[in-house]
Amino acid sequence: MSFLAPLRSPSFGEVVAGYRARGELVVQPRMGFADPVHMRQGLLATRSAKAATVGTVTLDSYTRVGDHSSVRTALASGALLNGYPIVDLDPATTLAMLSGVLRPGFPVQVRHGSADPRRIVQTLLACGLHATEGGPVSYCLPYSRMPLATAVDNWRQCCEILAASGPDAHLETFAGCMMGQLCPPALLVALSVLEGMFFRQNGIRCISLSYAQQTHAGQDEEAVSALQDLVDQYIPDARTHVVIYTYMGVYPRTPSGALDLLAESARLAARTGASRLIVKTTAEAHRIPAVEENVTALEHAARAARDVLPLTEVEDTGIYAQARALIDNVLSLDDDLGRALVTAFAHGHLDVPFCLHPDNAGRTRGFLDVDGRLEWSRVGAMPIGDLVSPPSAERMTSADLLTALRFVEQKFDRGSLHLEQGSLT
Repeated sequence: MSFLAPLRSPSFGEVVAGYRARGELVVQPRMGFADPVHMRQGLLATRSAKAATVGTVTLDSYTRVGDHSSVRTALASGALLNGYPIVDLDPATTLAMLSGVLRPGFPVQVRHGSADPRRIVQTLLACGLHATEGGPVSYCLPYSRMPLATAVDNWRQCCEILAASGPDAHLETFAGCMMGQLCPPALLVALSVLEGMFFRQNGIRCISLSYAQQTHAGQDEEAVSALQDLVDQYIPDARTHVVIYTYMGVYPRTPSGALDLLAESARLAARTGASRLIVKTTAEAHRIPAVEENVTALEHAARAARDVLPLTEVEDTGIYAQARALIDNVLSLDDDLGRALVTAFAHGHLDVPFCLHPDNAGRTRGFLDVDGRLEWSRVGAMPIGDLVSPPSAERMTSADLLTALRFVEQKFDRGSLHLEQGSLT
C-alpha cells in the first residue's frame, strides 16, 4: 500500500456538531509525541476511549519557533523532542502514521503554538489534515518576541492557505486562554471573538472560539454565555462552536484534586452548552502525561459531563458589556481587523495583564477578590473605565501574586486532602 497519496480527515466542525446535536460533549487531549509509532498509539487510544473524542497531534517546541535545524539535529541524534515534528519528518511517515487512524467520526487537529505557522499549515494540508488552532495575538504575545504586525501578516497568509483547501478547513482561536490565568474574563472573551472575526475576514468559514476555565464557576458561566452571544452577533455567517479549556494555570498536585478540577471544567462545558473540552490529566503538575493518563482524563471528563442540566439563568456582572466595548473599539480603528488589532495594542486599547511582549502596553492588572472572582485592579487605556470600578489603590504585592497564582491548585488540593482524611476517620 502506498502512503504517498494524502489521506482526507473528516470535517472537524461537522463531527463536533454531530456530537453536539446528540447531546454529547467532545473531549480532546493535548497529546503529542515525537515518535510516529507512539503518536499513532496515542491517537488510536484516544479514538477507543469511552467518550466522544477527536484526535490531537501537538507539535514540538522547536517547530513552534521555526528552529528546524534543531529539529533535524534531534531527529538525527535520537534526542527526545516534546512533540511531533510534522514539518521535518518525511511526509510519507506522517501519512503512514495517520493511515487507519482517521475515521468518519474521528478527525485530528494539529496544535502547535507558532506565531508563524505557514509551513506547519502547508504540511498538515499535504498530509490530509485541515484543522488547527492559534491566532495572530494568542500565539504571538505569550510565546514569542515577534512584532505583532509580523504575526498578523503570517496568520493572514495562514488563513488564506487553509481557506483555499476547501470548506472543511477549521481554525480554533486560542485567545480565550491568554496567559493562562489572572486575566479577567471580559478581555479573554473579547480577544476570542476578535481573533474569530479575523479568521472569518480572511476566508475561514468553520471556527471554534475558546475560553479557559478560571477561578470562579459562576463567573465562568457568565463569560461563556457572553462569548456565545457575541459570536452570534459578530460572526453570524460562519459555522462556530465554543471550546472550553480545563484550567491553564498552576494545577493541583494530588490526583484526586486534579480529577476534581477536570470534572468541574467538564460540568462547566455541559452547563453552558459548549461543544468541546480540552482536558488536563493528573500528571500536569509533574511531567508530560502518558497515553493511559490522557485516556483516563478523557473518560473522567465525559462521565462528569453526562446528565448535567443546562443553565436557565446566568448572573450579569458586566462581562458582556466590557467585552462588547473592547470589540467595538477595535472595530472602530480600521476596517481591516489585522491592522485594527495592531493599532489597538499600540494604543493600549487591548492590554493583557502580566504579558511582557514589547507590543503589549502592560498597564493593566487583574486580581482575585474575596470570592475568588477575577476582577480589574487597573484598566490602563482600555475603553472600559466607565464599566468597572477598580480599587482605589494597587493591592497586589508579590506575595499576593503568588497566592493568586496558586489559588486553584490549593483550593482543589485542600479539598482532596480533606476528603481523604475524612475517609480515614
